[in-house]
Amino acid sequence: MADRLKGKVAFITGGTGGIGEVACRSFAREGALVAVAGRREEEGERIAAEIRGVGGDALFVRTDVTSEESVEQALLRTVEVFGRLDILYNNAGGSSAKDGPVTKTPADVFWKTLELDLFGTWLCCHFGIPHLVRSGGGSVINTASIMGAMGVPNRDAYSASKGGVIALTRSMAVEYAADRVRVNVLVPGAVATDRVLKFFASEPHLEDQLKAYLLGMSEPEDVANAAIFLASEESRRTTGQMIGIDSGILIS
Repeated sequence: MADRLKGKVAFITGGTGGIGEVACRSFAREGALVAVAGRREEEGERIAAEIRGVGGDALFVRTDVTSEESVEQALLRTVEVFGRLDILYNNAGGSSAKDGPVTKTPADVFWKTLELDLFGTWLCCHFGIPHLVRSGGGSVINTASIMGAMGVPNRDAYSASKGGVIALTRSMAVEYAADRVRVNVLVPGAVATDRVLKFFASEPHLEDQLKAYLLGMSEPEDVANAAIFLASEESRRTTGQMIGIDSGILIS
């Protein structure tokens, strides 16, 4: 075990797979006590048990980030078990295959996308930041996307939701600086999770898009490493910032 996050308590949403699972394991290796927050109980319990099995400490907390009661209770359970909260990593999110141009996307797809990506982030902050304040400060790490920071066709709902997360991050960074709560946002491009790799394999005509990634597609570990930096004291003077894990696509 390393010690960049030794003794810190981290609540990581979307922790039962993909980037979130990698982050939970990485945070634990750095000494954090990890609340694996997600909807899939079997996977969450397995990840938490495996972390404990290698000398870390983790707890699965079933969490639906679109439900006020679920988020509130998950955070209360985390603090009840671990005694405090130092890191809130809002990793949960997603998009819909039915998303597209604003003139063609069904309204319910728009609202469901905002509910998961933007409202879910807002809700976790709504209930989580007071715990950070009571701990004497801490780090909020939100998750956006290059689609919220640049023009991308056929994903108008997702672009709007992730652009909202970026704006919310800046607002909260100013709002809670006096409470020693730092708020930053990760901005990944395509990340080589199983889901993304399957998507590109099924859509070979999109292969040219990958050429814009100057250093190649990111791995989940790349995102987790950026999150660890923002969670640690190494970023103690960093707030309100967009941290790109985009392999240069935003400048290419």
